[in-house]
Amino acid sequence: MVRALLGDTYPGEGFIAIGDNAARKREAEANQELNFPVLIHPDASVADDVWIRGGTLICAGAVIDPAVCIGKHVIVNAGAVITHDCVIGDYAHIAPGVHLCGGVRIGEGALIGVGSCAVPGAEVPAWCVVPAGSVIRGIWTPTP
Repeated sequence: MVRALLGDTYPGEGFIAIGDNAARKREAEANQELNFPVLIHPDASVADDVWIRGGTLICAGAVIDPAVCIGKHVIVNAGAVITHDCVIGDYAHIAPGVHLCGGVRIGEGALIGVGSCAVPGAEVPAWCVVPAGSVIRGIWTPTP
């Protein structure tokens, strides 16, 4: 689960510091031989039973409640709040100040814009971009 605090390094391990979700996925797939740690800022609050895959970054001020599953190479940015039973897909980005209520599902590569919030049980499809300040209700699909 949680393997390293921000600043710790281990021989043979790497971290991908790319904000673009698709580019981060390409780089991770090209470097599969590396062992990617989970990096958690000391000022983040992460419950003991949170499941987090390698390459994920949890930034300062983030709060992650019990029974949350977070995929690989995810960014949980500053001040984001992820409450119980949420599932965050690989390569997603949860921007600063996002609040996800219980049971929210975020698809692979999705970007949840700054300050957005999701009602309990909402779903965001893979590779979807949710604009800043959005309220996510039910299954969210962008309007053309």
